[in-house]
Amino acid sequence: MKNITILGGGVLGSQIAFQTCYCGYNVTIYLRSKESIKRCKKRLEEVKKSYIDAINIMKKEKNINTWSLGIADFDKFNASKSLKNVEEVLNKINFEIDLEKSVCDADLVIESMSEDFDAKKDIYGKIAPLLPEKTILVTNSSTMLPSKLAKFTKRENKFLALHFANSIWKNNIVEVMMHKDTNEKYFEEVIDFAKSIRMVPLPLRKEKSGYLLNSMLIPLLFSGLDLLVNGISDVESIDTAWKRGTGSPKGPFEILDTVGLKTAYDIVLMYVKIPKFLAPYNFRGMEKLLKTYIDEGKLGKSSGEGFYKY
Repeated sequence: MKNITILGGGVLGSQIAFQTCYCGYNVTIYLRSKESIKRCKKRLEEVKKSYIDAINIMKKEKNINTWSLGIADFDKFNASKSLKNVEEVLNKINFEIDLEKSVCDADLVIESMSEDFDAKKDIYGKIAPLLPEKTILVTNSSTMLPSKLAKFTKRENKFLALHFANSIWKNNIVEVMMHKDTNEKYFEEVIDFAKSIRMVPLPLRKEKSGYLLNSMLIPLLFSGLDLLVNGISDVESIDTAWKRGTGSPKGPFEILDTVGLKTAYDIVLMYVKIPKFLAPYNFRGMEKLLKTYIDEGKLGKSSGEGFYKY
């Protein structure tokens, strides 16, 4: 693989693009408009700053817990070389609003659109006749099973899920999930790609909604939101309970701000739409609360304010 196309330049799309380019691939980000390109470039500048901050900490600290292994191995770290590499990334990434041009020579296409089934279905329908025979297509969806999307790709055997964790330069795990029609050859090629961009691939040979990470994370976020919308407690107290009680660096609302409230809203909406779905969570209350924040432009850390101000 040489040419990688990312569909979407949101929170994770921009990080995936940056890390992939940092590791030496030719990267194109497909975006829907020139305005989207401006927003994506701003996100990439923020990602770049995070890499520089991490490298500077790595220079000073000897404790392995401060290391970002997506940037360099512990025993092969060269700060000057890493910083030079980071500085070059934004000049190397190609931005494209023409869908055909963005995928015409792609070896791998990583779809990182919003968690909206219709949006994903639509983009797959558009790229299906444009993709070269060689192209492997993966989704970064955090909640949708690849089997539900596969038929729209027209290349079911070359389609699977590749789900990244947020802040991928330090949380360098990636879940690689096949579906029943995925060819083993392409599953292994995607695992090799993940290793080549300094990720730790976690293979899932059987589909599971939520994969590994979100099967554990989403119930935490739902529980935090449920406590808030039912008037049990406030944002800071809920976060403090989780952080002090478990030693975790972030509480559920700090995580929600990092992930983005629009993504959280899309996930909650999926559960609201399930007829007669019984669960111990007040999803309608969550939907109303998140919609209020989104309508006020409070999208999370990326917009400067969500449940907290940044």
